[in-house]
Amino acid sequence: MAKRIDLDAPSDAFLSFWRERHLCTLTTLRPDGTPHVVPVGVTYDAEARVARVITNKASRKVAHLLAGPGLVAVCQVDGRRWATLEGRATVHTDPERVADAERRYAERYTRTPSPNPDRVVIEIAVGRATGNAVFDA
Repeated sequence: MAKRIDLDAPSDAFLSFWRERHLCTLTTLRPDGTPHVVPVGVTYDAEARVARVITNKASRKVAHLLAGPGLVAVCQVDGRRWATLEGRATVHTDPERVADAERRYAERYTRTPSPNPDRVVIEIAVGRATGNAVFDA
């Protein structure tokens, strides 16, 4: 059963799930309002309530964010466990922010991203989280 997660006091199980190595999806909105869903790696900083996705600046997901309101969702699933983070996304090119996102990615996914001079970071200000009952406190 889907349940809203208290972002002020998320359970240890919920936080642990976002540290485990899982492929995620990012949903952005096309200019016509239809969803565009792509696989991504996501890191989540619960204290700052920020989810991060590294990507190429020429990607469709970046184009959608630059053209629209920036509302997105990232989701991950593992068997019966699932969790979604929703919020407003912004695209950043600042080398320090990109490097920080790459470091976080390397920690979660246990591999360093290959060099990419066109890399940007999508930062999602998380305003809502949902998941299933296995994340009860």
